[in-house]
Amino acid sequence: MVNDAQSFNFFPSSHAKMQSGNTCQRCFGGLRNLSNGCSNSLSRRIPPRQRFIATDSRPANAKTLHGHVRARQQTTAAVPGQVPKYELPETRSPPGLADTAPPPVSGNVLLQPDNLFHPFSESPSPEIRRRAAFTKSHAYCPHPNHHRTRMPLSPQDPETKKTPEKTSQPAKFVRFECPDCGIPAYCSEDHWADDYESHMEICDTLREINEDDHDLRSGRFFPEFEYPGPQMEEILVNMTNWDTYLYSREYRAINEERSLRQATRLLTYPVTIGSILSELSPYDIRKTGRITQEGLRSLSALRYSLHPPRTGGDGTMKGIRPNPPPMRIFVLGARAESSLPREVWQQLNFLFPRVAFHLIFIGPESMARRDQEFPLPERTPANPFGAIVEDRISHELKISTFVEYYHTLHQAGLFYPYDPYFDCFVLFHPGLGHPASSHEWADTLPQLLETKVPIICTGYTEWDMERDRKWVEEKVGGEMDILMTPGENKFRSLRWDLNDYDPADISCGNWGVWAFRGKRYETTMREET
Repeated sequence: MVNDAQSFNFFPSSHAKMQSGNTCQRCFGGLRNLSNGCSNSLSRRIPPRQRFIATDSRPANAKTLHGHVRARQQTTAAVPGQVPKYELPETRSPPGLADTAPPPVSGNVLLQPDNLFHPFSESPSPEIRRRAAFTKSHAYCPHPNHHRTRMPLSPQDPETKKTPEKTSQPAKFVRFECPDCGIPAYCSEDHWADDYESHMEICDTLREINEDDHDLRSGRFFPEFEYPGPQMEEILVNMTNWDTYLYSREYRAINEERSLRQATRLLTYPVTIGSILSELSPYDIRKTGRITQEGLRSLSALRYSLHPPRTGGDGTMKGIRPNPPPMRIFVLGARAESSLPREVWQQLNFLFPRVAFHLIFIGPESMARRDQEFPLPERTPANPFGAIVEDRISHELKISTFVEYYHTLHQAGLFYPYDPYFDCFVLFHPGLGHPASSHEWADTLPQLLETKVPIICTGYTEWDMERDRKWVEEKVGGEMDILMTPGENKFRSLRWDLNDYDPADISCGNWGVWAFRGKRYETTMREET
């Protein structure tokens, strides 16, 4: 995101065009924050400032044609095993974008599609080598012979195998990299071979993560990070799954699974919201559906506002019509999703072309790792909570960010009143039931239920989602209505993420989704006898 302290006009609308021959810096930053900043089951225990943060995101400098060739020759020859390549990469403009200037070539080493697998410690990318060193100094060996380093977080946690009867060695950091996946996984080759069957359950997925991370730094052109603009309303979007959505929404064809994984890692956030709120939602009230009767009531109110009838208004004086208020979506506990390129969030806007949206990111980590973009504004009487407002993204989208807990803003009445026709809460991987973060939601949960508006929650895994649901039920009992039963999200991220503090802990963004709200009571008249 580009810093413009005067206007806060950070992103252009329409198509997002690549600014360099390698990954678009905004998309790369979003993917990096989502991969390294995600607080999955183990990393939630680590303070955010102590997590591994990659810092090598320097933009490519513009060079002449001969400068490109010389830079590639020097950079490629400096890496052992690399053969200098003199052919320039593909720079033709995509169909329909004939006026688009060809992207400048980066001076970084280019990794070919058949050369993406490298052990982390021997990676051509200095950033990945630093990540390997970080993992080797913070992650513990999962072999059952070692003593426990923490309490198990789930039945699938490798720590459950470390029973007092089996453990005989002190805990050790991982040092040995599996030759099949290239990830530091065990303290020694002997322990890796002894626990090979357990490691094989995730080895293929770890190799996929390895190749996806190298693909982001390969220097190739990323057409999957180009997003379409507004679409004709007569062309309905098919929300059945990723394939039908991308096709009916007229994205550029994605013919490789790896490119699809990279694209869905960013799009999962706006499309997950849109797939639930849309009248064309794949979730319904049928027997095989997951929407409850109470859920149909709440979602019908939102859909009434999201799909308004045509008013017949135009630009003349007689055609002036009153506009409804914008649809407010509160994203609580916001982390990396608040730093996504604004072109990604505009995809939610394009699903509902007649409606204006106001996205409100709230959370103490909503501006984490974004200090270099622009400093936080001072808290003044006119802006008591230091809100960062981006109101020039488009005419239909406004984004506000609050580095504060929601219960503080709720007690101040900042967003009052709440309207079930125009308001919705979204919690991406909140960790409601996680031992390290549940206390932060204890004050917020009752206030969320008071609003009586839908609350959509996602989870990294099925266990993570079920733990959150059980915690909510234990805290509020019968004071909540389930709007959507827990289950797999049809628009989850297809890319898996690695926890640098525990290589055996893998997850994917927004794997599951469910929804609830504060219980509503209906008053009835009772005749006096």
